[in-house]
Amino acid sequence: MAVVGVLALQGSYNEHMSALRRIGVKGVEVRKPEQLQGLDSLIIPGGESTTMAKLANYHNLFPALREFVGAGKPVWGTCAGLIFLANKAVGQKLGGQELVGGLDCTVHRNFFGSQLQSFETELSVPMLADKEGGSNTCRGVFIRAPAILEVGSDVEILAECPVPSGRPSITIPSAEGVEYFADKML
Repeated sequence: MAVVGVLALQGSYNEHMSALRRIGVKGVEVRKPEQLQGLDSLIIPGGESTTMAKLANYHNLFPALREFVGAGKPVWGTCAGLIFLANKAVGQKLGGQELVGGLDCTVHRNFFGSQLQSFETELSVPMLADKEGGSNTCRGVFIRAPAILEVGSDVEILAECPVPSGRPSITIPSAEGVEYFADKML
């Protein structure tokens, strides 16, 4: 049986553990580097990425997380987990936060601003129907979420979401002086 770790520092790790139990998969809460040993894959859940980074630093998890990702094992990051896995993040607070990296993309940490600017939309994901049958759309929920602004050539894009109406396309200056123009999220 596959063993899936869930980074359990902060955020929605309880919900991921519960979902794993419901589908009959053994889940392990990960709070220390040694708890990554023997895992087949890892979920880095949503939450507050700055807090998660501070706790990961405190528990000296970053080297072990980078080793896990570098070993090529499957890792899934949602919201804050996506930020952790990105090779580069813009839109961060002064000083930024440490990233695990491994996913060749640039994310904007808080692309959607406050929770008042949250929205839901139907996303076209043709691969769903191709691989799973049924509908090729799914409901996307964007709550104070990060956005992927660009990806490397080896990253497969499964869906794109245009910037919501009423919100203009934006140009995002980065600390390196490079600007990112965003009229859709990947």
